[in-house]
Amino acid sequence: MEAQKKRVAVLVGCNYPNTANELHGCINDVLAIKETLVKRFGFDDSNIEVLTDAPNSCKLPTGANIKQALAKMVDGAKEGDVLYFHYSGHGTRIPSKKHGHTVHHEEAIVPCDFNLITDLDFRQLVNRLAKGASLTILSDSCHSGGLIDKEKEQIGPSSSVQKGSTSKTSYTLTHKTIPYDFIQQHLSSLTKATATDIGTHMLELFGSNASLRFQTASHALLEALGPDEGILLSGCQADETSADMNPGVAGKAYGAFSNAVEMVVREKEGGLSNREVVVRARKVLQGQGFDQHPCLYCSDENADATFLGHPQKTEH
Repeated sequence: MEAQKKRVAVLVGCNYPNTANELHGCINDVLAIKETLVKRFGFDDSNIEVLTDAPNSCKLPTGANIKQALAKMVDGAKEGDVLYFHYSGHGTRIPSKKHGHTVHHEEAIVPCDFNLITDLDFRQLVNRLAKGASLTILSDSCHSGGLIDKEKEQIGPSSSVQKGSTSKTSYTLTHKTIPYDFIQQHLSSLTKATATDIGTHMLELFGSNASLRFQTASHALLEALGPDEGILLSGCQADETSADMNPGVAGKAYGAFSNAVEMVVREKEGGLSNREVVVRARKVLQGQGFDQHPCLYCSDENADATFLGHPQKTEH
């Protein structure tokens, strides 16, 4: 008898309450997507782990906690399992030198403790996935395009894009990014070290829990890891920002991309491909007046595969 296939999710929402980087819609995003996963995509509530920085949260979305939850999900997967990681929060770009001369940028998400999780961490995670299992990552954060290192662009900067019209909403818009300089200054204030290399501060503060990008063996890992079966739906291109919308007393705050995906999957009873979800989300955001362009990074086969593995359930 064939073993039952699992559908497992890790959902992370960081609002950074009472800080200079506070957002308002990220926790709402993951609570909304959790309901959608259960009602329309067949996930069991017991197979969904939620990490938020809400005051009553039982498990904060620190870098170590997020990576631990992702490792547990990935390492426990078997052939046919469907895995999903949804992140709503700040992103950043880390300047780095490849090949010794040109300055490039590496993408990262910003957990509540600033223990950055980088594109290399996600690539290494995907490459550990059991053959025949799938891992879909949706990152509603700034600079999220390219968050899985070396994954193939299906919809990205080279795709045809149009600027949105001016938004007519009365919402307060906050960009979901924390500049690299701010992060470096914050970390150096904690370590009291004068080093200008962010990796020095990361290793001193977080040790072995720091990103692989800052570990000694990172260069060897970069050469060893190749494209695999990861699926990334990013809220914007690598050089763009994603919006956090706060209507104040008028309604519920939300992330623009998370909300667009929610709208897209709810209005279509049958299954949508990963490509269709991103294309439709782009159209929703353009119609709402946003200048961010969601992207899709995955293999050709996964671009046309059904989002989260099978047709959505119809709600009754």
